[in-house]
Amino acid sequence: MANTTNISVDTLTDIDQLDGPLSQRVYTALRDAILDMKLVPGTVLRKAAICEQFGVSRSPVADALTRLSGDGLVDVVPQSATRVTRFSLDEIREECFLRDAVEVAAVKRVAATRTHDQILQLKRNVHLQKLLVEDEDFHGFFEADEAFHKMLLEFTGFRSVAAIAGQLALQLRRVRMLVLPKAGRPAETLAEHAAILDAITDQDPQAAAKAMRYHLAQLINRIEPLERQHPDFFC
Repeated sequence: MANTTNISVDTLTDIDQLDGPLSQRVYTALRDAILDMKLVPGTVLRKAAICEQFGVSRSPVADALTRLSGDGLVDVVPQSATRVTRFSLDEIREECFLRDAVEVAAVKRVAATRTHDQILQLKRNVHLQKLLVEDEDFHGFFEADEAFHKMLLEFTGFRSVAAIAGQLALQLRRVRMLVLPKAGRPAETLAEHAAILDAITDQDPQAAAKAMRYHLAQLINRIEPLERQHPDFFC
């Protein structure tokens, strides 16, 4: 089931457009490509090709790959190959479990404590989602979807919740890139987000929790069939 195809890195972000030390910029460009499924699970990452693409030495590339390995996004086999990590259904189910625990608790808190400004921000985001669905801009919708959930976590008032939750759900972010373009799913997701927003607006924590739990449950129901549709992406 090995996918040894080397996908060209010429579509990666230009690191000159990024901020930070050289190894950080290489890391960010590769991480974004993996999370956006431009580099699919099983892809071989060759240091020489990456060095040539970015015009850098091997040291920042090696540092970036080490960090990506720590994130669980690449598998580094010494004296062999470095590959983009394949999906594991067990890990995805665990991430779904953790996401449910965090986001249901978060939305209950936000529904009880939300401010007028927070409601306005959420409404603007949902309106943007609606426009993106109408334009069939799936990548833009994905980013707006991510922003909606991040806002809810940030509105809890706990500074580290959004960052920790994001780091715990890296595999989910990747696999969701396969789910959202499915016919009808963006519109369904929009309706589910609107239901969550309505409950928050009504200051109804229990309704908000119910709406969020239903929304999150739809994801795993759509992920499991992907193992049959894309067997090379799974281990």
